[in-house]
Amino acid sequence: MINNRFKLNSVYMAILMATGSVATAHAAEGQAEQDQNGEVEVIQVSGIRGSLTKSADVKRSSYGVVDAITAEDIGKFPDTNLAESLQRISGVSIDRDNNEGNQVTVRGFGPNFNLVTLNGRQMPNSSVLQSAGISRSFNFREIASETVSGVEVHKTGKAYVSSGGIGATIDIQTAKPFDYDGFKAFVSAKAIHDTSVEEGDDLTPEVSGMIANTFLDGKLGVLVSASYSERDSHRDRAGTDGWVRNRGNRDKIDTSAIDTSKNPEQAFWTAWTATSEHYDTERERTNAQLVLQYSPIDSLTATADYTISRFEEKSYTNRSAFWFDDPTGATDENGTLLMPRNPNDELNFWAWEYYEEKENDSLGLNLQWDYSDKLSFEFDYHDSESHSNPDGDTAETLANLKNPPGSVDLIGADFVGDIPAIIVDDSSLPGGAYDKANIVSDLYQQRGYEVENTIKQAHLAGTWFNDGSGDLNKITFGIQKTKYEVDTYLSEVFAFVNVPLDDLDLKFVDAGDTMDEFSGYKDLFPYIPKYNVHDFIDIVEAEGVYQAPNITTNGMEEDTIAAYLSVDIETEFNQLPVRINAGVRYEDTDVDAYSVQPGIVAMNFNHPEELREVYADSATPQKLSGDYTRILPNVDFQLDVTDDIVTRFSYSRTISRADISAMFPGTTTDARPDGPYLASQGNPSLLPITSDNFDFSLEWYGDDGSYASVGYFKKFVENFIGAGVENRTIADVNGNALTNPSVNPRPGCPDSSATPNPNCLSQPDDPVIIWEVSTPSNLQNNEIDGWEFNVQYMFGDTGFGTVANYTIVDSDESFNRFDFDTTVALTGLSDSANLVGFYENDSLEVRFAYNWRDDFLQALGNEPTYTESYGQLDASISYDINDTFSVFADGINLLNETVRRHARFEEQLLTAEQYGPRYTFGVRAKW
Repeated sequence: MINNRFKLNSVYMAILMATGSVATAHAAEGQAEQDQNGEVEVIQVSGIRGSLTKSADVKRSSYGVVDAITAEDIGKFPDTNLAESLQRISGVSIDRDNNEGNQVTVRGFGPNFNLVTLNGRQMPNSSVLQSAGISRSFNFREIASETVSGVEVHKTGKAYVSSGGIGATIDIQTAKPFDYDGFKAFVSAKAIHDTSVEEGDDLTPEVSGMIANTFLDGKLGVLVSASYSERDSHRDRAGTDGWVRNRGNRDKIDTSAIDTSKNPEQAFWTAWTATSEHYDTERERTNAQLVLQYSPIDSLTATADYTISRFEEKSYTNRSAFWFDDPTGATDENGTLLMPRNPNDELNFWAWEYYEEKENDSLGLNLQWDYSDKLSFEFDYHDSESHSNPDGDTAETLANLKNPPGSVDLIGADFVGDIPAIIVDDSSLPGGAYDKANIVSDLYQQRGYEVENTIKQAHLAGTWFNDGSGDLNKITFGIQKTKYEVDTYLSEVFAFVNVPLDDLDLKFVDAGDTMDEFSGYKDLFPYIPKYNVHDFIDIVEAEGVYQAPNITTNGMEEDTIAAYLSVDIETEFNQLPVRINAGVRYEDTDVDAYSVQPGIVAMNFNHPEELREVYADSATPQKLSGDYTRILPNVDFQLDVTDDIVTRFSYSRTISRADISAMFPGTTTDARPDGPYLASQGNPSLLPITSDNFDFSLEWYGDDGSYASVGYFKKFVENFIGAGVENRTIADVNGNALTNPSVNPRPGCPDSSATPNPNCLSQPDDPVIIWEVSTPSNLQNNEIDGWEFNVQYMFGDTGFGTVANYTIVDSDESFNRFDFDTTVALTGLSDSANLVGFYENDSLEVRFAYNWRDDFLQALGNEPTYTESYGQLDASISYDINDTFSVFADGINLLNETVRRHARFEEQLLTAEQYGPRYTFGVRAKW
């Protein structure tokens, strides 16, 4: 017979889940228990302990493996950023950008393998940077945490949960007016102090609030929430723009130290550049939501909601750098040129502007109808759009100045410490390399996306409840239609220009103590250039040599019909309570993709380092399509061994769909006179990555919110997407193979004039170019497994508590650094750990949280990118002045940690960045 305690917990959590949000649990602000007389009393548990207790309740009562974070109080989420909160969950790691969490990795699967939903709805995403491509991954920096009541991380699949997340489906939950009993409100005002700021305000505001009330005897509810924040920040970076294999004259490079047992072909790597730069960023973010609920009769509830977010970020970057065009030096045993030198070269002085604006809008309608005591229905529809740079503003504008070619005696760098030591000998240049009289113009570039991404989703679901007879508890069924439309507009121009700089406000500032926290600190560039990139563009336009960007249009429409059936069973095994959920989901997906781009007339030998396409005046449309069906079963089995010990087994099949930009049929090229000759084309026939997932766990739950668990997971993943490469020709607009005008250059070439020099264009008798054409393909299968260890413990009534977890993730196939033909690798795979300690009493809360993530492979392009291990300490404190007002402070990155990334080997530094700590001070009020 099922024990009373289990029944009570099941009923309690069923009531919470039926209301549709963990916020209801928060509104209850208590935990149901039985006294000795069998009557239910409510013990008030709030704050950090209350939040952790509710999260433990969600974990215990859910089918499969679900971890949750709930708000400590209305408008009070544990961290200033949702991603920063999610990293506290075992198996969840984050990617950081500008000292802030932005995307998540779950169980070794990166952002593109996880689906993020808002109140169960799939949300669109748009991007702007050409280098980042267009993915489906959600960016958590765009949503304020104050208006979120809870987040659930579903690590195992369910038939009734939207597909798309192999790592996890992450559902962000916001409040509704019927979650509260009458009037509720809060307001919060913060001052953000960013210690990194050099230009801008180091103290910026953030305000948020919510007001909710019910009317007409509880039949009508209205909730309005909003937040607004500004943040200025600065970061320093040292590194390179990449490492290239076998670039340079092998005769000038000593490769005798290479270990040929590991590197038999004696491949060597040289850095593209050596770079030191400063970033100054300013950001504004606005979130708002209006929710209306109406219940004319007890059995019917209608909810209408409108959610918006507005995000605008602008970064100004200046850098000193130089290129290694023809380096000399000696390699180490792996083949890395550690101390490259270039005689008779030049310095480069860059100015950059990154601009990102996003408008996200979501309009939704939900109807819940209890047809009878045994049958209920729910209809949910939303129309959501994400539009990046809607005014067509360029996402990335950059310009370069330089010394006259060959005017600097020697450039070099020593890549033997944490950051490179820069060597510059400009002794024979009168006035030196930083004298404006010794600086000329070089180039400008504008590039980036405008993206319109729309999701329209309709979901009709029904639930049949048993009357208590038999083991069958309920049956859930439904059908869902999702229409996913993406239209992108890629703007791109690259031009070498020779313009006067007399009117350019150019100065050099002392680089200061940039990167002085590195143990291997060495000398970087002594000066950083300061000038505005748009001032340079104005000069280019005034001189009449400005070239307007080319526009390439790409798009995709993805239509998915899904149907599912799920059953819940509650029974016994040897008089022990057993809960089972079993379901199956069927999906059918059709994909249509298009590209509209001008055909290539010829290749132009316009620069010693570049072959550039010359496009036809008219665009040529291309269309490709694909389709697939998938059956996604799941079964979850939970056995309560005792009142306190739970064991689980789960199996599910989940999928992740290909990145959007991987499906565009258009062809892009990237060529240099001496090679490589690279090209790429999308593939809308890509199959989804599919994973068969097995989970086993053993969990102990205490009465006070304490729990401990150990879990093992294994994933059998197929259809990983990689780059299939084919060596072939590419035809011009007339159907002839493109040829190389740089092999036997004609007089006057190369020529970077705005109007192409006919002598520098491809001619029929030039050598035919054999391109390495990369096309995304389903190439590989992998096995991933791991362990998750969790401890959450409350030290009685002392007010002290702790949370600790550790995750181990492994794969059957690791990336071989000496295998140069690998085109598929699992990125984001890393161990991680969290340690949180807190104290709270009736009015005071103090919390310290340390998060650590081991090194991992971040990306695999022409050369891999690794992010090195990183740990960060955060802290928060709050004090309740009375029942209404409280004050608080948060500290982020208190130890001023450094983010470091490298290429194939540790010596191949890509980037080292420092941000400084960030502090928040504020006051909060609730009614």
